[in-house]
Amino acid sequence: MLKIGLLVGREWSFPPAFIEEVARRNEGVVAEYVTLGGTSMTDPCEYAVVVDRISHEVGYYRTWLKHAALAGATVVNNPFMWSADDKLFDASLATKLGVASPKTIALPNKDYIPGIKPDESLRNLRYPIDWQGIVDHIGMPCILKDAHGGGWRDVYVCRSIEELIRNYDDSGLLTMIVQEFIEWDQFVRCLAIGQRDVLPMRYDPKERKYHVEHEHLAPELGARIVKDSLVLMRALGYDMCSLEFAVRNGIPYAIDFMNPAPDMDVNSLTPHYFEWAVQKMADMTIRLAKAPKKPLDLSRGAFLVGRREEVSG
Repeated sequence: MLKIGLLVGREWSFPPAFIEEVARRNEGVVAEYVTLGGTSMTDPCEYAVVVDRISHEVGYYRTWLKHAALAGATVVNNPFMWSADDKLFDASLATKLGVASPKTIALPNKDYIPGIKPDESLRNLRYPIDWQGIVDHIGMPCILKDAHGGGWRDVYVCRSIEELIRNYDDSGLLTMIVQEFIEWDQFVRCLAIGQRDVLPMRYDPKERKYHVEHEHLAPELGARIVKDSLVLMRALGYDMCSLEFAVRNGIPYAIDFMNPAPDMDVNSLTPHYFEWAVQKMADMTIRLAKAPKKPLDLSRGAFLVGRREEVSG
């Protein structure tokens, strides 16, 4: 029996629904919660696929997931890419791939760990920060947010240079980015699964709410958002992710797609979209569990790249 392992945090609706759906398919694959209690470097991995919903908040899980990938498991999402990802990199990548992205600048940290002595340890940094130059480039209003964050935490809309500096001064040890604020006509959040399937949903960031409207996008705009989502997911190698697009004058700007543990709660997604997420996650993980395993060339670091969907044509 092939096994899918599930690493979860506090979420209560997606995990049991996913486990039940995999069992219902009766395809010789079972899904279950992973149980860990210390990992030896020689330990095998009993799972063909591991779905990671929480390692961004539990460091030991991330360490185990890298070990599992080295042992031959397909990890959703690739823990090496997730560990390396940040929002400046994502904005730069999108631009190079031809996906519209807001202007973005990464900032030096405001504060540092005790061992850092500014006059000795930070000789490569230029001070003071050129706030006026940043504002001249990005424009106002702007967004200040954590370069590694998610879930709308540590995100600020700044409408003056004074407000930008004040919020930066409160950022502590976080690495922050400043991003162009896209005054959107439409806001779309996509759920992307398996580097194949994309569900564009109407989302209101002011209400923090999804709206079930099946024809909220013009066909051409919807097709572009799906295409851009797949381009980004295949470049990053992510198999589950949410991507946010702010549409201005008909152009979808990918404003945030570093969400490798996307919200899959039934109360957030609505029952309609929740069912889609459960079905597509079951489709993907069963397919990956049953797929022949290709040997990894460890000497060339193939484990770092993770899997990439093979696209015909």
